[in-house]
Amino acid sequence: MKATVKWLDNAMFVGESGSGHSVVMDGPESAGGRNMGIRPMEMLLLGMGGCSTFDVMSILKKSRQVVQDCKVEIEAERADAVPAVFTAIHLKFTVTGTKLKEKQVERAVALSAEKYCSASIMLENAGVKITHSYEIIELSEA
Repeated sequence: MKATVKWLDNAMFVGESGSGHSVVMDGPESAGGRNMGIRPMEMLLLGMGGCSTFDVMSILKKSRQVVQDCKVEIEAERADAVPAVFTAIHLKFTVTGTKLKEKQVERAVALSAEKYCSASIMLENAGVKITHSYEIIELSEA
């Protein structure tokens, strides 16, 4: 896996993935940026959230759960000193569907956390306290 990050100006950079997709990163005005892109540490959280949600949805599909929507809200705490590393991250999954089995949702979240999500497992191994929760929204059948 490869990626390239190129400085554009001030605190703005463009990152390109090995698969050819690009994203703009920029800092706040207080750091010399123009606030025109995602912060690099936010990218890290988005990557972790994408990795975890991919796992959860894959596991739920394999267990034949009827999912209409799945989102994860991520809250992170950072150290006060430099480097301002993440110290704690909480992922709250909201899974919406029909006749969802709570045990299956609980299992999917746990498997992602403990076995499959490379991003969250890597951060946890580096000392970040990572916690997970979930909520199920049941849709009535039409």
